[in-house]
Amino acid sequence: MHSEERVTMRGDLDRIVALASDVERWPEILPHYRWVTLLEGGGDRKVVEMAARRDRIPVRWRAVQEIRRDGATPVIYYRHIWGVTKGMEVDWTFDPQPEAVVVRIRHDFAPPWPLVGDLIASRVIGPQFIDNIAGKTLRTIKGIVEAEAAAQAQAASA
Repeated sequence: MHSEERVTMRGDLDRIVALASDVERWPEILPHYRWVTLLEGGGDRKVVEMAARRDRIPVRWRAVQEIRRDGATPVIYYRHIWGVTKGMEVDWTFDPQPEAVVVRIRHDFAPPWPLVGDLIASRVIGPQFIDNIAGKTLRTIKGIVEAEAAAQAQAASA
């Protein structure tokens, strides 16, 4: 299963990356997240347990988050290590444009379940859960970033 969500955000790259990488704070800023617990590590490498909702359906998983800063822009990488999506790989990439940043979340998942794994992943897990939660995450962070940018522009022009 391959899934990709992307959105263009008008705001500062560093602020977008900060919001995207500060997963422990996600339940405060993302209404569909129930909790995120730091299990070990910190900084650019941590293990977290994350819980969200797909509408009324609760979901939960554990992942290793690594922030890779060796390129022109950071990449936030996740590897799911527990839960139904164990083995899924996720990355957030950031493509600065002249007046905005294109943010992309890519999910790749090949479940180890014989016969039905790919079918369930591509028809249920991907479109019904991953796309829904990732889309809400991107739209909410976009709203925060663009509201802050508008407030800063208004304050600067006052």
